[in-house]
Amino acid sequence: MEWDVPTAELDNAIRAATDVEDYLMQNRGQLLGCTLPGYLRELLRQKKLKRAQVVRDSLLDRAYAYQIFSGQRMPSRDKLIALAFGMRLSEAEGQRLLRISGNRELYARDERDVLILFSLQRGMGIFAANELLAAHGFAPIGAPGD
Repeated sequence: MEWDVPTAELDNAIRAATDVEDYLMQNRGQLLGCTLPGYLRELLRQKKLKRAQVVRDSLLDRAYAYQIFSGQRMPSRDKLIALAFGMRLSEAEGQRLLRISGNRELYARDERDVLILFSLQRGMGIFAANELLAAHGFAPIGAPGD
């Protein structure tokens, strides 16, 4: 699910393109091209996960999480990060989840994001990530009202 062409290279290809249809055909695999619910379904399928277990592992309200999966709710960035932990996503998969949803990716210059990136990169669960966040004075992931 990772892209193999850097975004800057795609930007240059758009500038150089004389026909947008050719560009789209040649770069289809590099485009977001799916909805948030579609990407979540694909992740569940690929990782052989059950929604119920992901919801439990994300610490999100059950009804709200199911509405995210169905596309009835557009979740906050933190709720998507909670889902990333619930699905045990890699950093790249988590970043793509944020991109597809239109949210800002985790940023290596933001201290809270650094702690979340550190946790994702090491395959930590949401409880361990939240302990790390609390130790540095930050709100936990999946906290009410985020």
